[in-house]
Amino acid sequence: MNIKEAAQATGLPAKTIRYYEEIGLVAPRRMANGYRRFAPADLDRLEFLARSRALGFTIEDCRALVSLRADPHRASADVKQIAQHHLDGIDDRIAQLEAMRAALAGMIAACPGDQGPQCAILAGIAGDGA
Repeated sequence: MNIKEAAQATGLPAKTIRYYEEIGLVAPRRMANGYRRFAPADLDRLEFLARSRALGFTIEDCRALVSLRADPHRASADVKQIAQHHLDGIDDRIAQLEAMRAALAGMIAACPGDQGPQCAILAGIAGDGA
């Protein structure tokens, strides 16, 4: 299957597939004319990468997960460690977003939203308090 067909089958843009090839995450066979030829194993790997990226794993995490997936002697503890580290990062980002939300909600609640010049939002962003 060529890159266009691989893109359709996996839902990944051809540009992404080319990038994954460039960085060594996938290595389709090359035909005599230089065209890529994707085997079922390549599609499986691309789908795995797509799902990993959809879960927010970094490229380096994906590289490690692909390697572990291919290793029949892998320790599931290694996979779990990567996933736990990623989950910890997600939890940190959620906490940061919740703090931003609370700060912004407080500024919005304090702003009269009338025709006057007083604006708790601008004051809060400027660090001038409410």
